[in-house]
Amino acid sequence: MGLLESRKLIWISSLVFCMVIMVQLFIHPYGYFPSLFSPTKGQSLSSSSSSHGSFQAGNSTGKDGDVKDSSDGVDPESELPSKDFDLLSTNSSTVMNLETNDTVGSDMRYGNISSKDSDSGGYNGPWMERNGTKDTTPATPYVVSPPSDVHENTSLSTVKNNENQGPSESRTTSTVNHSPIPAAKGRIGKKENRAAVSIAEMNTMLQKSLTSFHSAKPRWSSRADQDLVRVKALIEDAPVVGDAPGLYAPLYRNFSLFKRSYELMEQTLKVYIYSEGKRPIFHTPILKGIYASEGWFMKLLKSNRQFVTKNAKRAHLFYLPFSSRMLEETLYVPDSHDRKPLVNCLTDYLSMIIQRHRFWNRTAGADHFLVACHDWAPSETKQLMGNCIRALCNADVKEGFQFGKDASLPETYVKSPKNPLREIGGKSLSRRQNLAFFAGNMHGYLRPILLRHWENKDPAIKIFGPIAKAAYVNYMKSSKFCICAKGYEVNSPRVVEAIFYECVPVIISDNFVPPFFETLDWESFSVFIPEKNIPELKSILTSIPDKRYREMQRRVKLVQQHFLWHPKPVRFDVFHMILHSVWHNRVFGIATTR
Repeated sequence: MGLLESRKLIWISSLVFCMVIMVQLFIHPYGYFPSLFSPTKGQSLSSSSSSHGSFQAGNSTGKDGDVKDSSDGVDPESELPSKDFDLLSTNSSTVMNLETNDTVGSDMRYGNISSKDSDSGGYNGPWMERNGTKDTTPATPYVVSPPSDVHENTSLSTVKNNENQGPSESRTTSTVNHSPIPAAKGRIGKKENRAAVSIAEMNTMLQKSLTSFHSAKPRWSSRADQDLVRVKALIEDAPVVGDAPGLYAPLYRNFSLFKRSYELMEQTLKVYIYSEGKRPIFHTPILKGIYASEGWFMKLLKSNRQFVTKNAKRAHLFYLPFSSRMLEETLYVPDSHDRKPLVNCLTDYLSMIIQRHRFWNRTAGADHFLVACHDWAPSETKQLMGNCIRALCNADVKEGFQFGKDASLPETYVKSPKNPLREIGGKSLSRRQNLAFFAGNMHGYLRPILLRHWENKDPAIKIFGPIAKAAYVNYMKSSKFCICAKGYEVNSPRVVEAIFYECVPVIISDNFVPPFFETLDWESFSVFIPEKNIPELKSILTSIPDKRYREMQRRVKLVQQHFLWHPKPVRFDVFHMILHSVWHNRVFGIATTR
């Protein structure tokens, strides 16, 4: 009898524990479980000791080979490798043997892998109609200049980081002693005290690159090169035009040039996609989570008949179809701090491309491009694919991003691959009661500083650590300004999320190059605040006149179309804008043999 009672007690205890876990998962979408995990414990790459791994979920592979991440309750900005998902239903000892004539390495090991992408907000509703009214008066750009002196308590501590280390090797030195939200102890970003490059300086660097940057001269000329030289002349001679249907001229640096360039891209561009490479690293798009940009672009380009050609001799651009996310998931060994296997995989792949085709050697890769959203992509491709046009989410001007060649890739958080526009839009201006909003995990050195200054300090400024999904979306939709504070790296999905929810972005991330920087006039619809100006956050935002704010918010709604994914691409959407960024850089960087 005693044994039976003991079993009942154990069963009831287990049931209660499972219910608690389920409640925590629904309430804390960021994977922060205060009642279950000690805030003093450092993050680990192993799911068994990490709060990020507490909600384990796998991916599913669609009929087209698309990877759909089914995890829906972990931190959307967690860049720590996880190992809970087994794509091939194998264990860590399984070895995938590839044919030597179609391989990126004769021995590629697959560990148990999982995707950690999840929500910082959901896309859950019909696409709202955007305000089509037009105002030909451009808004005055609003950029905050750093002060000559900063209060001593706002200085940022120096943190060293080796870009070849794994994500948990270094630790942040910033803490939030009075806050219930613990400072992150996972991988941090680069040094905080780097001299910041202002948005004005970036504008100058971009302008200079149009005349100073030239890709490597091709070893021999091609018809495609002649096409691009002709196109460049046509773009530069474009007639001045005002607004066009569906486009608002003040959103762009040079609307006439953009319009002409886009039209010529539609008429001219041909892309060749290499067929080499084995899944899941190659030809396997992830369509969900914070790395979805690279996956959606891959999927839509591979199915595109307008731009893709099977005749490589006609191609103006050559696409390297690998997933930086799956590269990390497949080959990175947790806790190893060793990224050499990832680089070696790309090296083997590129060697195979060079052996089988002559196109890379013609231009030293200058007419090749990659689209990669993982934080590690810049360092993994910097040397090996440094001549390529690299579309990167982690677009850091201090970490090798090159104006005129590289492109800033939007980090779009996609919750539902079947309906990426769910819950788009926000509340009317009269119902946006909060001045500013931020919520998220304490990744990197900057966010603890933001919370130290503004958490629970002012009723108009809503600054939190992790919060529930529904609350996060509601705050985005009901705030005037949405704070986009960097995490481990300069990029954050909040930039595009703010636009998605029609909230004016406030970018606090030194050296970050915003998406489509060569085309869009970001200062006309967003605010840039240097990291050292965090103590002045409220005074900066309240100094913006109401009329100017209203115009900025209207422009956010108008620019929104450039950041939206559609199952079937439409003109000027994010797919076409990414392709245009690559096209633009190739056209203006073309070097001829003459």
